[in-house]
Amino acid sequence: MYDPTHLRTFLSVAQTLSFTQAARRLGLRQSTVSQHVRRLEGAAGRQLFTRDTHSVELTEDGEAMLGFARRILDVHEQATQFFTGTRPRGRLRFGASEDFVLTRLPEILKRFRQEHPEVDLELTVELSGILHERLAAGRLDLVLAKRRPEDPRGELVWHDELVWIGAPGLRPDPGRPVPLIVYPPPGITRDLALRALEREGRQWRIVCTSGSLNGLLAAARAGLGVMVHSRGLIPPGLVRMPERAGLPEPGEVDFVLVHGRRRPSAQGAADALAAAILAGGDRLHRGGG
Repeated sequence: MYDPTHLRTFLSVAQTLSFTQAARRLGLRQSTVSQHVRRLEGAAGRQLFTRDTHSVELTEDGEAMLGFARRILDVHEQATQFFTGTRPRGRLRFGASEDFVLTRLPEILKRFRQEHPEVDLELTVELSGILHERLAAGRLDLVLAKRRPEDPRGELVWHDELVWIGAPGLRPDPGRPVPLIVYPPPGITRDLALRALEREGRQWRIVCTSGSLNGLLAAARAGLGVMVHSRGLIPPGLVRMPERAGLPEPGEVDFVLVHGRRRPSAQGAADALAAAILAGGDRLHRGGG
């Protein structure tokens, strides 16, 4: 009833909330993406997206279809592997940025290990900038991380808005330097936060630096200052700063999968994990924490 090709296209649109971005990810024309979604909506007899010239949003039925689509594609992949006898194996060095510490990425990795017991998965959690450096040096095979605005590399998992967050009730004094909670260099959100403030001529002072997301969150929850974070990953106990706080827009960010130098012993495993993350990418920010 539901074509796996149409389901994959639906998941890509749901994760990026953009027909254009989904088309780029899948290597299809935008008209083909629209056609796949229309056919899936026809098969389901329900509207899965509401869309206008500015935005794309999942309907309630679209949210329900997410779970069904993932399960159908999972079973489809398992059947394909069973009958073709292609089971990835070998050592896979995977890097994930600190942003995913509090999301449901561990669930995706746990399932991957259950389905691919012959893969020796080695996980590195670090800042996005450091992960990209290690990937370039050949020390990682696959990375899930933010990318800098000028960097074209990587397969888009999802695109998100960056926002200022802090403790509920915190109101930075507009007459004083902005108290910043930041990652150390080469943190990507650090750079974007500083650029945004400098563009507006706003003074700032760093009140906390930590290479650990939990360290930054502890400082933010204590009300020490504000930090830039992905809108889809706002952690519990913190809120988006209101417009009246007068903080400049920090911009947008892409979360991407980037493959390293193709090691024959790791290529199959890297491709399988990349497919699993792309299929479940919405789990990383929808209710992810």
